[in-house]
Amino acid sequence: MEENKPATRIVGNADAPYFNQLLTRYAHASDYSAITHPSLPNYLALTSGTTGGITSDCNPPGGSCLVTSPNLADSLRAAGLSWRMYAEGMPEPCSTPNTDRYAVKHNPFLYYPSVTGSAASCAHDDVPFTAFAGDLASTSTLPAFSFISPDLCNDMHSCSIAAGDAWLAQVVPQILTSPAFTTQQSLLVVTFDEGDSSDNVVACVFAGPAARRGAVSNTPYSHYSLLRTIEDGLGLPPLGESAAAAPMTDLLAR
Repeated sequence: MEENKPATRIVGNADAPYFNQLLTRYAHASDYSAITHPSLPNYLALTSGTTGGITSDCNPPGGSCLVTSPNLADSLRAAGLSWRMYAEGMPEPCSTPNTDRYAVKHNPFLYYPSVTGSAASCAHDDVPFTAFAGDLASTSTLPAFSFISPDLCNDMHSCSIAAGDAWLAQVVPQILTSPAFTTQQSLLVVTFDEGDSSDNVVACVFAGPAARRGAVSNTPYSHYSLLRTIEDGLGLPPLGESAAAAPMTDLLAR
């Protein structure tokens, strides 16, 4: 998940050559919208099908800044599927204080008591990004679902588009050449949490063997559509608003 850039600032931008290479090579949702502003409600929408009534970038813990409705971690756990949140810059698993480069608002699973209420789940499932390379090494260690949140520089929030694109150019090839992506029908999605106050259409690319190469979809989609696509792909029941959202099947390989 990248940060705070409408599609008009990314698609075709010479400062984002790698992202645009992915768009050309794989599948592109050209009318994909965030749900609202600011950042946090979009992360919650993508992982629970609801913003939970949260309208700010509030920090947990705090009773008014938690979402108690079912979330993607609950669904994965109930289905016996593994998952992990990888937060770059987070000093230790399930860490809620912000740092210079880590923003808890970009770590949605820390807003779900069903996750944070379990010390074992926190320690195993919501971890620093430094754990990702080891997990990526084999199909047995990479979870069925992974959510990666770059730090505040590498997600384009506090640094340039070029800086974020350079991070993608370093990390994404490692994912696409990993055992999970060369031996299985795996999918990588790269998108943005929100645009700006005047334009909330954001760039969204599907990559990997499960993406339909060269596809461009003009269908209006949103974070709820992406959640529905993830749920359908993993055989999970739809959560909240994702139940009424169309899955993004025209971007998937048949």
